[in-house]
Amino acid sequence: MRIDATGNRLLDARQVSSPNCDERPDGDDISLIVIHGISLPPGEYGGGWIDDLFTNRLDPDAHPYFPGIAHLRVSSHVLIRRDGEVVQYVPFRKRAWHAGESCYQGRSCCNDYSIGIELEGQDDEPYTLQQYDQLAAIIQTLARTFPRISSDRIHGHSDIAPGRKTDPGAAFDWLALNERLATLST
Repeated sequence: MRIDATGNRLLDARQVSSPNCDERPDGDDISLIVIHGISLPPGEYGGGWIDDLFTNRLDPDAHPYFPGIAHLRVSSHVLIRRDGEVVQYVPFRKRAWHAGESCYQGRSCCNDYSIGIELEGQDDEPYTLQQYDQLAAIIQTLARTFPRISSDRIHGHSDIAPGRKTDPGAAFDWLALNERLATLST
């Protein structure tokens, strides 16, 4: 995985610009990766619904689930689809709106200092091998670009928002990710 010279964009990703971002309070403080899971509608994959949600174009009449979320102004830095396609919505040096009310090691407002990576999937269904491969490659690229990111600073949304969020869920294989990260670092 390659990143541009500014450390903002993955060169190998499809770029879809989300307005749901702003400046970080301290641009040099990127030190956490938060892994999420998403499918729209729930349990369905493919299509443009995630792009539409992150760009404020989700049609509330397109599916019975959408009226409850179409008003949300959310984003993530990156999405990894089931087939391994990578989509980037927010430049890494900007604050994406992915974590919501959150806390990591006693520090709140995780959006301020984290990078959000969405995996197309749901809590109780295994993610794909292509997703783990891409996730590991992206994490390695980000760790080289932002030296405060280390293997102990990669967590699920459920870890930073316990009781409020459950993703990436019990089906996420942390061992598989760690094995890939170890292989990439050698």
